[in-house]
Amino acid sequence: MSTRVENINKEIIEWAIIRNGNTLNDFYSQNANVECWIKGEKFPTVKQLEDFTHKVHVPFGYMFLPKPPEESIPLPFFRSANNQATNKVSLNVFHAIQIIQDRQNWLTEYLEELEFANLNFVGKYKVTDDYNSIVNDIRSTLNLESDWATKHSTWEEALDFLTHKIEEAGIIVTFNGIVGTNTKRPINVDECRGFVLVDKKAPFLFINAADAKAAQMFTLIHELAHIWLGESAGFDNQNLIPANDPIEKLCDQVAAEFLVPETYLLEKWKTTHDYKYLSRIFKVSQIVIARRALDLNLISKNDFISFYTQYIQEVKDKKDNQKDGGNFYFTARKRVSIRFASFVNKAVNDNKLLYREAYKLTNLKGDTYHKFVTEYLFR
Repeated sequence: MSTRVENINKEIIEWAIIRNGNTLNDFYSQNANVECWIKGEKFPTVKQLEDFTHKVHVPFGYMFLPKPPEESIPLPFFRSANNQATNKVSLNVFHAIQIIQDRQNWLTEYLEELEFANLNFVGKYKVTDDYNSIVNDIRSTLNLESDWATKHSTWEEALDFLTHKIEEAGIIVTFNGIVGTNTKRPINVDECRGFVLVDKKAPFLFINAADAKAAQMFTLIHELAHIWLGESAGFDNQNLIPANDPIEKLCDQVAAEFLVPETYLLEKWKTTHDYKYLSRIFKVSQIVIARRALDLNLISKNDFISFYTQYIQEVKDKKDNQKDGGNFYFTARKRVSIRFASFVNKAVNDNKLLYREAYKLTNLKGDTYHKFVTEYLFR
C-alpha cells in the first residue's frame, strides 16, 4: 500500500499553483485530485505529490515548509511600458535567471581557485559618464576598430564574430529562448529580451534566442554596457526602446553609437534613407538602422514603431514558414556558451568537478554531454 502524505500545507499547494501562472479554478478543473487534497477529502501519495511538484516546477521539499518562501531575483527588471523596475517576473524567467546564477556562482569560485584576476572593465564607468567614452573603451577592450563590422559579409556573421570577441574578453554569452533545454517552457520576448548578471570575474549575458535575430545584436551591446557600468539588470526593451531610467538610457546610447556611429550614419543619410542598403553598410539589421535614425531625430517615433512592427512581423512570418529543427549540439554551443563549457570540461578533466555536477551546470546529461564536449565544443 502506498504511503500517504498527511502533513501537507494548503497554503503551500495554492502558492505553488499560482506561482506557476495558473488560476486555482482552472488548475483544479484539470487536477481534481489536488482539489481533494485542499479540501481534506484525501491525502496524496508520495508519488502523487512528487508529480505535482514537477508539474508546477517547485522543489519537493517546499511542500513541507510552514509558509511560502520569499523569492526574489538578484537584479532589477526594467519595463519599457511603465518605466519601472520590478523584482517580480514569470516563473520561466525566474528559473532562467537561477540557471545562469548557479553557473556564475560555480565559475566565479573556480576562477578564484585558478587565481584569475578581476576584469578591470567591470564597473569602470558611472551613469554620469559620457557614452562616447564607454563606447571607445569597449572597442579598445574588444580590440575592434570603429569600422570592424564592414569586414564581414552579413550582420549575422558580424553578430557571431562580436559574440566571440566578447567571450575572449572574459564575458560569458548565452543565447536561449527556453528554460534550460525544456522546449515546453519558452521565455516570452515581450517580458524578457535579455538580462545581465555582473561579476568582477565572470559576468554573464543572457540573450533571449526567441527574439528576432535582427534585434539580438542591439540587446547584446546594451547588456555589455551594463557590465562597464557594473549594474546587473533585466529588460524587455519593447520596440527596442529602453525604460525611462538613467542607466537604461545610457546603455541604449552606448549600443546605438557602438553599432552605428553617428558621424558615419549622418554622412550616409545625405545620399540615402534606404534601411536595407544602410544595414549592409553597417552590418546591422534594418531595425537597428531605423532605431539609430530615431535617436538622431532623422525619423519620427511613429515612423520607427510602424517600421519596427512591420519588420518584426515579416521576420516572424518567414520563421513560421521554415521547418523546425537544426542541430541540437550547435544550438547547445550557444545555450551553454563555449567559454563556460570549456571551463566545465577543464574542471572535469582535472578532477575538480564531478560529471553529475557538470551535467547540471550545462543542462546536458550522459552521452549527450560527452558527445558535446568531444565533438562539438572545440569546432
